[in-house]
Amino acid sequence: MQEKLELNKLLAKYVDGGHYPGFQWQIQINDKKYSGKYGYNNIESKKPVLENTIYRIWSMTKPIVAIVALKLIEQKKLNFNDPINKFLPEFNNLKVMSKENGNIDEVNKVINFPKIKDLLLHTAGFSYNMLDDPIGLEYEKIKLFHSDSTSLEEEIIKLAKIPLLFEPKTKWRYSVSMDVLGRIIEIVKNNSLQNILQEEIFNPLEMYETNFSIPKNAEDRLMESYAYDNSKSELINYYPGLQKIENYQYPLNEKRFARGGHGLFSTIKDYSIFAKMLQTGKTEKGQAILSKNSLKLINTNALEDYYFPLEIRSVGTVIDVNYVNDLEPYGWGMGFRTLIDQKKNNNLGSVGEFGWSGAASTYFLVDNDKDMTALLMTQVFSGNPDLKKDFYKFIYTNF
Repeated sequence: MQEKLELNKLLAKYVDGGHYPGFQWQIQINDKKYSGKYGYNNIESKKPVLENTIYRIWSMTKPIVAIVALKLIEQKKLNFNDPINKFLPEFNNLKVMSKENGNIDEVNKVINFPKIKDLLLHTAGFSYNMLDDPIGLEYEKIKLFHSDSTSLEEEIIKLAKIPLLFEPKTKWRYSVSMDVLGRIIEIVKNNSLQNILQEEIFNPLEMYETNFSIPKNAEDRLMESYAYDNSKSELINYYPGLQKIENYQYPLNEKRFARGGHGLFSTIKDYSIFAKMLQTGKTEKGQAILSKNSLKLINTNALEDYYFPLEIRSVGTVIDVNYVNDLEPYGWGMGFRTLIDQKKNNNLGSVGEFGWSGAASTYFLVDNDKDMTALLMTQVFSGNPDLKKDFYKFIYTNF
């Protein structure tokens, strides 16, 4: 109980200082649960954070999609070495830029098509709308994922017309590759991603509050999304600019809407169930979701030395004395970051600690050495990174 009070007090300063509307956290270690919350779901109406507040989890959608892909690989319905055009013929004429920072019209034919493994590892050559490269800008120009009414299929058809930034396997670039993987899963299962995730993950794990849409009667539980405006030192209801991830639509009740890289809503309770499953591969009732061999692939680095250091550099990232690349201590497993260098992590964490985060400052980790899962939920774009750092440091100095 003392830890709960101390952690709430430590993190509360970020709400009191105007950096976050509110937050919720949970730590489960050796089957003991610690949890806390503070602040508001909505700073205008002063609605408080609830036990069952709903969050847009953004890229924490990706690990869920990765688990379904690994299940299909276990079932031999998919192979790590399958090229993407085996399932998506729209990529048959895929091109790659001649020079990474060159003219987007100067392209070559791809020598090696991206494989399923490349999609999971972000070595496929795709980019992201918000990244500082010519392909990210091109995605923005074609309004990739800006619609809230298109299907995943329609968006991937658009993506297939854009060249890759680099030849697959030559570099690491965080990207829309998980959206491509989501579409491949739809083809293999001959079903919509919404239904597949429901059947393979949410129903067996009893994650009843996780989906690509939320019921009308649950909308009042959703935390409002904000961005931190450095120029005004305050939270604002965000008005997106060019190449902002906030340009991606994230509708509440659009039945056709599904994405492989973002789009899910969840609660801290639901996502903690998923995180706990990643330790054992089983549901609370013992139903198998994933084998131990597949679980090892998640938290074992699969990248060669030449890919490092990993980094996600968005448009407008200021590289100065205060800049910290928080991915530097990490490698990448099949769909997840995984800690490989404690020294670069201020001597915190356990080698093999793994997880991921979302664009609006949601975050989770799983540490099998400590039999621990930890989650932090809030909703701020460009959020102060010290919130997560303080959370992480508290965990590894107190548990």
